[in-house]
Amino acid sequence: MPAKVNGLAHTKWTCKYHIVFTPKYRRKIIYNQYRESLKEILKNLCKYKGIEIIEGHMMPDHVHLLLSIPPKYSVSQIMGYLKGKSALMMFDKHANLKYKFGNRHFWAEGYYVSTVGLNEATIK
Repeated sequence: MPAKVNGLAHTKWTCKYHIVFTPKYRRKIIYNQYRESLKEILKNLCKYKGIEIIEGHMMPDHVHLLLSIPPKYSVSQIMGYLKGKSALMMFDKHANLKYKFGNRHFWAEGYYVSTVGLNEATIK
């Protein structure tokens, strides 16, 4: 049995997902001045929905997240929320990005997701 089991009113769950997503055209902007603000935005958005960030890494051209998502949300719903809201918040915070990323497209379409079972230590 896993060490940490979360619970809702009538359920007990451990739903962990390894998610990778990239900026549009895999631009290497995450390690520039935007890294810290993007990290704070993703932390706040996850906290709003009750999602635990177990581990996260921001590479120069992509983001790795190990998330514990409650079963009342689907992974695609959460990814649409994270990518959509974080893009809008980044464009509001850094007005100069509107010219680099035309039409407010910050993230590339799609993402990679894998469920994490008992091999969580391997993924970390």
